[in-house]
Amino acid sequence: MTAPDPFDAAGAELVTIRDALRFAVSRFNHDRLAFGHGFPDARTEAAYLIAWALDLPHASFDEHLDARLTRSEMSNVVALLRRRAGERVPAPYLTREAWLGDYRFYVDERVLIPRSFIADLLLESLSPWIADPGSVGLALDLCTGSGCLAILLAEAFPEAQVHAADISEAALAVARRNVEDYGLAGRIELLRSDLMSGLGEARYDLIVSNPPYVDARSMTELPAEYRHEPDVALAGGIDGLDLVHKLLSQAATRLAPGGLLVVEIGHNRAALEQAYPDVPFTWLETHAGNEFVFLLRDDELPA
Repeated sequence: MTAPDPFDAAGAELVTIRDALRFAVSRFNHDRLAFGHGFPDARTEAAYLIAWALDLPHASFDEHLDARLTRSEMSNVVALLRRRAGERVPAPYLTREAWLGDYRFYVDERVLIPRSFIADLLLESLSPWIADPGSVGLALDLCTGSGCLAILLAEAFPEAQVHAADISEAALAVARRNVEDYGLAGRIELLRSDLMSGLGEARYDLIVSNPPYVDARSMTELPAEYRHEPDVALAGGIDGLDLVHKLLSQAATRLAPGGLLVVEIGHNRAALEQAYPDVPFTWLETHAGNEFVFLLRDDELPA
């Protein structure tokens, strides 16, 4: 005999937002969902999805926990939770939005869900490494995806023109939507480029990049949620550093005198330092520690 679908029962029996939240957390934990696309745990993500489904402000969500829902409202909430648990779709793909700090971005399955550690650094204008934000004239966001870091670059450095480059035309379409939403089409130029090969003769005061860096073994072990993201935005080769090696070889001719290169590489610090024992990487502090993002000046790049 087939067991009853818990989501069918939920739609009929749950009454309040608190009921829906408790049910969602229980189901998410029971189904062993993977988190990491902007939410640290089942409770936080469930609260976000329920608030989104009900058009409630996230900041005041807890104030409404004992509110009774109409049958239609509960049906909408349960349908969203069913997709999250049953199809293992990451929450940002369900709601078509992702957040970096107070910045909201449109996302869909054409792009990696924004979660870069570099965002921490740009929200502080890369201080103290860049003393005067107005000194950045031309900046590059390489492997831009949704365009989120390009937008943060433009916000952090108000005098800068920004190039946002990606190999994927589909990703650039998403980036274009976000750039237009922020009214930055006059300052951010979107370019299709295989790393730096399609950038003409431009030389940059600042290059940031969050390239694909998941190594081959980790790619085979990714939870189902991450399989909804484009492989081209994740896979970094055997050791996760295929694109980083190319980026380092190209950057010397792309940085202006005194320019900075900032690159996120995930958990590959040891492998990178082993590959370049003479390069003086500076590892930058983010909310997760100082293992994930390096900085090099133009005169520190490998020959």
